[in-house]
Amino acid sequence: MECCLDLSKTYAIALEGGGAKGGYEIGVWKALDEAGVKYNAVAGTSVGALNGALMVMRDLPRAIDAWSSIHMSKVIDLGDLEEEDVKKFMEGELELGDWQGIIAHAVDVIRNRGLDVAPLRAWVREIIDEQRVKDSDVDFYVCTVSLTDRKALEVHVNELPADQICDMLLASAYHPSFRLEKLGGKYYADGGFVDSLPIHPLIEAGYRDIIAVRIPSMGVERRFKMPEDANVTTIRTWADLGHVLNFDAAQARRDMEIGYLDARRVLYGLHGRRYYFERTMSEREALAWILDRYGGTAESLRAYLEQELPRAAERLDAEECDYYELMLLLAEKEAEKQGLEPLRVYADRELLDALE
Repeated sequence: MECCLDLSKTYAIALEGGGAKGGYEIGVWKALDEAGVKYNAVAGTSVGALNGALMVMRDLPRAIDAWSSIHMSKVIDLGDLEEEDVKKFMEGELELGDWQGIIAHAVDVIRNRGLDVAPLRAWVREIIDEQRVKDSDVDFYVCTVSLTDRKALEVHVNELPADQICDMLLASAYHPSFRLEKLGGKYYADGGFVDSLPIHPLIEAGYRDIIAVRIPSMGVERRFKMPEDANVTTIRTWADLGHVLNFDAAQARRDMEIGYLDARRVLYGLHGRRYYFERTMSEREALAWILDRYGGTAESLRAYLEQELPRAAERLDAEECDYYELMLLLAEKEAEKQGLEPLRVYADRELLDALE
Protein backbone atom coordinates (compact mmCIF):
# COMPACT_ATOMS: atom_id res chain seq x y z
CA MET A 1 0.00 0.00 0.00
CA GLU A 2 1.13 3.54 -0.74
CA CYS A 3 1.68 5.80 2.28
CA CYS A 4 -0.56 8.87 2.52
CA LEU A 5 2.09 10.88 4.40
CA ASP A 6 4.87 12.69 2.57
CA LEU A 7 7.85 10.52 3.53
CA SER A 8 10.29 13.11 2.18
CA LYS A 9 9.42 15.32 5.19
CA THR A 10 10.68 15.05 8.75
CA TYR A 11 7.98 15.29 11.41
CA ALA A 12 7.59 16.37 15.02
CA ILE A 13 5.56 14.05 17.26
CA ALA A 14 3.14 15.15 20.03
CA LEU A 15 2.19 12.43 22.54
CA GLU A 16 -0.89 12.86 24.74
CA GLY A 17 -1.08 11.77 28.37
CA GLY A 18 -3.20 8.80 29.37
CA GLY A 19 -1.56 6.73 32.12
CA ALA A 20 -1.79 2.98 31.60
CA LYS A 21 -3.15 3.54 28.09
CA GLY A 22 0.34 4.58 27.00
CA GLY A 23 1.05 1.30 25.21
CA TYR A 24 -1.14 2.68 22.42
CA GLU A 25 1.54 5.23 21.54
CA ILE A 26 4.18 2.52 21.18
CA GLY A 27 1.95 0.72 18.67
CA VAL A 28 1.63 3.97 16.71
CA TRP A 29 5.41 4.40 16.80
CA LYS A 30 5.89 0.88 15.43
CA ALA A 31 3.64 1.65 12.44
CA LEU A 32 5.41 4.96 11.80
CA ASP A 33 8.77 3.22 11.97
CA GLU A 34 7.71 0.51 9.52
CA ALA A 35 6.41 3.14 7.11
CA GLY A 36 9.74 4.99 7.19
CA VAL A 37 8.38 8.15 8.84
CA LYS A 38 11.29 10.36 10.02
CA TYR A 39 11.09 12.56 13.13
CA ASN A 40 13.42 15.10 14.73
CA ALA A 41 11.32 16.40 17.65
CA VAL A 42 9.01 14.90 20.27
CA ALA A 43 6.81 16.55 22.89
CA GLY A 44 5.04 14.54 25.56
CA THR A 45 2.76 14.99 28.54
CA SER A 46 2.46 12.50 31.40
CA VAL A 47 2.85 8.98 29.99
CA GLY A 48 3.52 10.71 26.67
CA ALA A 49 6.66 12.15 28.28
CA LEU A 50 7.86 8.66 29.28
CA ASN A 51 7.15 7.28 25.82
CA GLY A 52 8.67 10.39 24.29
CA ALA A 53 11.96 9.70 26.06
CA LEU A 54 12.03 6.25 24.48
CA MET A 55 11.34 7.80 21.07
CA VAL A 56 14.14 10.30 21.64
CA MET A 57 16.41 7.34 22.44
CA ARG A 58 15.18 5.75 19.17
CA ASP A 59 14.81 2.45 21.02
CA LEU A 60 11.55 0.88 19.82
CA PRO A 61 12.46 -2.67 20.96
CA ARG A 62 13.04 -1.41 24.51
CA ALA A 63 9.70 0.40 24.46
CA ILE A 64 7.82 -2.68 23.22
CA ASP A 65 9.48 -4.86 25.84
CA ALA A 66 8.77 -2.36 28.64
CA TRP A 67 5.05 -2.18 27.88
CA SER A 68 4.71 -5.88 27.08
CA SER A 69 5.87 -6.74 30.60
CA ILE A 70 4.21 -3.91 32.53
CA HIS A 71 2.18 -4.71 35.63
CA MET A 72 0.66 -2.64 38.40
CA SER A 73 3.28 -3.40 41.03
CA LYS A 74 5.91 -1.81 38.74
CA VAL A 75 4.06 1.49 39.14
CA ILE A 76 2.28 1.45 42.51
CA ASP A 77 3.18 -0.14 45.84
CA LEU A 78 0.14 -2.35 46.45
CA GLY A 79 1.18 -3.52 49.89
CA ASP A 80 -0.68 -6.75 50.73
CA LEU A 81 -3.20 -6.36 47.92
CA GLU A 82 -3.36 -8.77 45.00
CA GLU A 83 -3.11 -7.17 41.55
CA GLU A 84 -6.14 -9.12 40.35
CA ASP A 85 -8.29 -7.67 43.14
CA VAL A 86 -7.21 -4.13 42.25
CA LYS A 87 -8.01 -4.76 38.56
CA LYS A 88 -11.45 -6.13 39.48
CA PHE A 89 -12.05 -3.06 41.66
CA MET A 90 -11.20 -0.71 38.77
CA GLU A 91 -13.47 -2.65 36.42
CA GLY A 92 -16.35 -2.83 38.95
CA GLU A 93 -16.14 -6.61 39.21
CA LEU A 94 -14.95 -7.05 42.81
CA GLU A 95 -16.93 -9.56 44.89
CA LEU A 96 -18.43 -8.37 48.18
CA GLY A 97 -16.13 -10.60 50.23
CA ASP A 98 -13.02 -9.07 48.67
CA TRP A 99 -13.79 -5.47 49.64
CA GLN A 100 -12.18 -5.64 53.10
CA GLY A 101 -8.60 -5.53 51.78
CA ILE A 102 -9.39 -2.75 49.29
CA ILE A 103 -11.03 -0.62 51.99
CA ALA A 104 -8.10 -1.12 54.37
CA HIS A 105 -5.66 -0.12 51.62
CA ALA A 106 -7.79 2.91 50.74
CA VAL A 107 -7.62 4.03 54.38
CA ASP A 108 -3.82 3.73 54.27
CA VAL A 109 -3.70 5.72 51.02
CA ILE A 110 -5.79 8.50 52.54
CA ARG A 111 -3.70 8.47 55.72
CA ASN A 112 -0.50 8.73 53.66
CA ARG A 113 -2.04 11.31 51.30
CA GLY A 114 -1.74 9.32 48.11
CA LEU A 115 -0.43 6.20 46.39
CA ASP A 116 3.18 5.20 46.96
CA VAL A 117 4.83 5.31 43.51
CA ALA A 118 8.37 4.38 44.51
CA PRO A 119 8.11 1.46 42.02
CA LEU A 120 7.32 3.93 39.21
CA ARG A 121 10.49 5.89 40.00
CA ALA A 122 12.50 2.69 39.79
CA TRP A 123 10.80 1.57 36.56
CA VAL A 124 11.46 4.89 34.82
CA ARG A 125 15.13 4.78 35.78
CA GLU A 126 15.29 1.18 34.57
CA ILE A 127 13.97 1.88 31.06
CA ILE A 128 15.28 5.43 30.43
CA ASP A 129 18.93 6.13 29.69
CA GLU A 130 19.26 9.79 30.70
CA GLN A 131 22.52 10.35 28.85
CA ARG A 132 21.10 8.93 25.61
CA VAL A 133 18.14 11.29 25.93
CA LYS A 134 20.39 14.29 26.49
CA ASP A 135 22.75 13.40 23.63
CA SER A 136 19.98 12.56 21.16
CA ASP A 137 19.60 14.31 17.82
CA VAL A 138 15.87 14.62 18.60
CA ASP A 139 14.54 17.76 20.31
CA PHE A 140 12.48 16.77 23.35
CA TYR A 141 9.89 18.80 25.28
CA VAL A 142 7.66 17.86 28.22
CA CYS A 143 4.81 19.67 29.96
CA THR A 144 4.30 19.74 33.70
CA VAL A 145 3.08 22.01 36.51
CA SER A 146 5.46 23.29 39.19
CA LEU A 147 3.36 23.47 42.36
CA THR A 148 6.31 25.01 44.17
CA ASP A 149 6.58 27.87 41.65
CA ARG A 150 2.84 27.91 40.86
CA LYS A 151 3.27 27.87 37.10
CA ALA A 152 2.96 25.66 34.06
CA LEU A 153 6.19 24.59 32.42
CA GLU A 154 7.23 23.58 28.91
CA VAL A 155 10.66 22.08 29.45
CA HIS A 156 13.28 21.56 26.73
CA VAL A 157 14.65 18.34 28.17
CA ASN A 158 17.84 18.27 26.10
CA GLU A 159 19.01 21.35 28.00
CA LEU A 160 18.71 19.71 31.43
CA PRO A 161 21.63 18.03 33.20
CA ALA A 162 21.37 14.31 32.45
CA ASP A 163 20.79 13.37 36.09
CA GLN A 164 17.64 15.55 36.23
CA ILE A 165 15.89 14.05 33.21
CA CYS A 166 14.10 11.14 34.91
CA ASP A 167 12.81 13.45 37.64
CA MET A 168 11.36 15.75 34.98
CA LEU A 169 9.67 12.81 33.24
CA LEU A 170 8.12 11.82 36.56
CA ALA A 171 7.10 15.44 37.16
CA SER A 172 5.15 15.42 33.90
CA ALA A 173 3.47 12.12 34.84
CA TYR A 174 2.66 12.94 38.48
CA HIS A 175 -0.98 11.80 38.66
CA PRO A 176 -3.11 13.53 41.34
CA SER A 177 -3.64 10.18 43.09
CA PHE A 178 0.11 9.86 43.77
CA ARG A 179 1.59 10.71 47.14
CA LEU A 180 3.06 14.21 46.82
CA GLU A 181 6.85 14.03 47.06
CA LYS A 182 9.59 16.35 45.90
CA LEU A 183 11.36 15.78 42.60
CA GLY A 184 14.63 17.68 42.31
CA GLY A 185 13.66 19.75 45.33
CA LYS A 186 10.22 20.85 44.05
CA TYR A 187 6.65 19.61 43.97
CA TYR A 188 5.01 18.94 40.60
CA ALA A 189 1.64 17.95 39.18
CA ASP A 190 0.71 16.04 36.02
CA GLY A 191 1.15 18.10 32.86
CA GLY A 192 -2.34 17.07 31.78
CA PHE A 193 -3.67 19.83 34.03
CA VAL A 194 -2.36 22.45 31.58
CA ASP A 195 -1.69 20.73 28.23
CA SER A 196 -2.54 17.08 27.70
CA LEU A 197 -1.56 17.19 24.00
CA PRO A 198 1.65 19.26 23.78
CA ILE A 199 1.57 20.67 20.26
CA HIS A 200 2.28 24.20 21.52
CA PRO A 201 5.96 23.69 22.47
CA LEU A 202 6.62 22.19 19.03
CA ILE A 203 5.00 25.16 17.30
CA GLU A 204 6.95 27.57 19.50
CA ALA A 205 10.17 25.78 18.54
CA GLY A 206 9.38 26.28 14.87
CA TYR A 207 8.11 22.84 13.87
CA ARG A 208 5.24 22.85 11.39
CA ASP A 209 4.74 19.25 10.20
CA ILE A 210 3.36 17.51 13.29
CA ILE A 211 1.88 14.08 14.02
CA ALA A 212 -0.38 14.23 17.09
CA VAL A 213 -1.08 10.93 18.89
CA ARG A 214 -4.26 11.14 20.93
CA ILE A 215 -5.32 8.95 23.87
CA PRO A 216 -8.79 9.28 25.45
CA SER A 217 -8.05 11.18 28.67
CA MET A 218 -9.40 13.74 31.12
CA GLY A 219 -6.65 16.33 30.59
CA VAL A 220 -6.89 19.96 29.48
CA GLU A 221 -5.84 20.74 25.92
CA ARG A 222 -4.06 24.09 25.63
CA ARG A 223 -5.76 26.56 23.30
CA PHE A 224 -3.60 28.76 21.10
CA LYS A 225 -3.62 30.26 17.63
CA MET A 226 -2.31 27.68 15.18
CA PRO A 227 -0.04 29.18 12.48
CA GLU A 228 -1.48 29.00 8.98
CA ASP A 229 1.51 27.02 7.73
CA ALA A 230 1.17 24.31 10.42
CA ASN A 231 0.07 20.88 9.25
CA VAL A 232 -1.13 18.53 12.01
CA THR A 233 -1.92 14.88 11.24
CA THR A 234 -3.90 13.28 14.08
CA ILE A 235 -3.92 9.60 15.04
CA ARG A 236 -6.69 8.69 17.47
CA THR A 237 -8.84 5.75 18.48
CA TRP A 238 -12.47 4.79 18.97
CA ALA A 239 -11.47 1.75 21.03
CA ASP A 240 -11.58 1.24 24.79
CA LEU A 241 -7.95 1.27 25.98
CA GLY A 242 -8.72 0.31 29.58
CA HIS A 243 -8.51 2.17 32.89
CA VAL A 244 -5.96 4.97 33.27
CA LEU A 245 -4.32 3.19 36.24
CA ASN A 246 -4.75 -0.43 35.12
CA PHE A 247 -1.14 -1.22 34.28
CA ASP A 248 -1.59 -4.70 32.86
CA ALA A 249 0.64 -6.45 30.31
CA ALA A 250 -2.21 -8.10 28.38
CA GLN A 251 -4.13 -4.81 28.12
CA ALA A 252 -0.95 -2.95 27.13
CA ARG A 253 -0.21 -5.45 24.36
CA ARG A 254 -3.75 -5.05 23.06
CA ASP A 255 -3.43 -1.26 23.21
CA MET A 256 -0.22 -1.52 21.19
CA GLU A 257 -2.06 -3.54 18.54
CA ILE A 258 -4.83 -0.94 18.41
CA GLY A 259 -2.30 1.90 18.13
CA TYR A 260 -0.48 0.07 15.34
CA LEU A 261 -3.67 -0.39 13.32
CA ASP A 262 -4.99 3.13 14.02
CA ALA A 263 -1.71 4.52 12.71
CA ARG A 264 -1.93 2.32 9.61
CA ARG A 265 -5.46 3.63 9.08
CA VAL A 266 -4.02 7.14 8.80
CA LEU A 267 -0.86 6.13 6.96
CA TYR A 268 -2.59 4.03 4.29
CA GLY A 269 -6.11 5.44 4.14
CA LEU A 270 -7.91 2.52 5.79
CA HIS A 271 -11.60 2.97 6.60
CA GLY A 272 -13.75 2.13 9.62
CA ARG A 273 -13.83 3.09 13.28
CA ARG A 274 -13.46 -0.06 15.37
CA TYR A 275 -12.51 -2.29 12.45
CA TYR A 276 -10.02 -1.65 9.65
CA PHE A 277 -11.03 -1.86 5.99
CA GLU A 278 -9.38 -1.63 2.62
CA ARG A 279 -11.93 -0.10 0.27
CA THR A 280 -13.00 -2.00 -2.84
CA MET A 281 -16.66 -0.92 -3.11
CA SER A 282 -18.28 2.18 -4.57
CA GLU A 283 -20.79 4.29 -2.67
CA ARG A 284 -23.56 3.01 -4.95
CA GLU A 285 -22.62 -0.59 -4.11
CA ALA A 286 -22.61 0.31 -0.42
CA LEU A 287 -26.11 1.77 -0.63
CA ALA A 288 -27.30 -1.35 -2.45
CA TRP A 289 -25.96 -3.48 0.42
CA ILE A 290 -27.72 -1.33 3.01
CA LEU A 291 -31.01 -1.58 1.14
CA ASP A 292 -30.68 -5.34 0.66
CA ARG A 293 -29.76 -5.84 4.32
CA TYR A 294 -32.11 -3.42 6.07
CA GLY A 295 -34.54 -1.90 3.60
CA GLY A 296 -36.49 -4.99 2.65
CA THR A 297 -39.12 -4.58 5.37
CA ALA A 298 -39.73 -0.88 4.70
CA GLU A 299 -43.19 0.00 3.36
CA SER A 300 -41.73 2.79 1.24
CA LEU A 301 -38.20 2.98 -0.19
CA ARG A 302 -38.42 6.76 -0.17
CA ALA A 303 -39.49 6.82 3.49
CA TYR A 304 -36.62 4.48 4.35
CA LEU A 305 -34.05 6.66 2.58
CA GLU A 306 -35.41 9.97 3.89
CA GLN A 307 -36.47 9.00 7.41
CA GLU A 308 -35.22 5.67 8.76
CA LEU A 309 -31.70 5.79 7.31
CA PRO A 310 -30.99 9.34 8.61
CA ARG A 311 -32.16 8.22 12.06
CA ALA A 312 -29.78 5.27 11.90
CA ALA A 313 -26.97 7.63 10.88
CA GLU A 314 -27.74 9.89 13.85
CA ARG A 315 -27.60 6.94 16.27
CA LEU A 316 -24.20 6.02 14.88
CA ASP A 317 -22.89 9.62 15.02
CA ALA A 318 -22.59 9.46 11.24
CA GLU A 319 -24.71 12.35 9.96
CA GLU A 320 -21.80 13.65 7.87
CA CYS A 321 -20.82 10.25 6.47
CA ASP A 322 -21.52 9.09 2.93
CA TYR A 323 -23.29 5.79 2.24
CA TYR A 324 -20.02 3.88 2.12
CA GLU A 325 -18.95 4.98 5.61
CA LEU A 326 -22.47 4.42 6.92
CA MET A 327 -22.42 0.89 5.49
CA LEU A 328 -19.18 0.18 7.34
CA LEU A 329 -20.58 1.46 10.63
CA LEU A 330 -23.66 -0.72 10.27
CA ALA A 331 -21.47 -3.69 9.38
CA GLU A 332 -19.21 -2.99 12.36
CA LYS A 333 -22.14 -3.15 14.78
CA GLU A 334 -23.12 -6.55 13.39
CA ALA A 335 -19.51 -7.73 13.45
CA GLU A 336 -19.18 -6.74 17.12
CA LYS A 337 -22.37 -8.63 18.02
CA GLN A 338 -21.08 -11.69 16.18
CA GLY A 339 -17.66 -11.48 17.82
CA LEU A 340 -15.61 -11.02 14.65
CA GLU A 341 -11.97 -10.15 15.37
CA PRO A 342 -11.45 -6.36 15.11
CA LEU A 343 -7.65 -6.28 15.27
CA ARG A 344 -6.87 -7.10 11.65
CA VAL A 345 -7.31 -5.48 8.25
CA TYR A 346 -10.27 -6.66 6.14
CA ALA A 347 -11.21 -5.99 2.56
CA ASP A 348 -14.69 -4.49 2.91
CA ARG A 349 -16.37 -7.32 0.95
CA GLU A 350 -14.52 -9.87 3.08
CA LEU A 351 -16.14 -8.67 6.28
CA LEU A 352 -19.56 -8.32 4.69
CA ASP A 353 -19.32 -11.94 3.47
CA ALA A 354 -18.36 -13.04 6.99
CA LEU A 355 -21.54 -11.60 8.54
CA GLU A 356 -24.22 -14.18 9.19
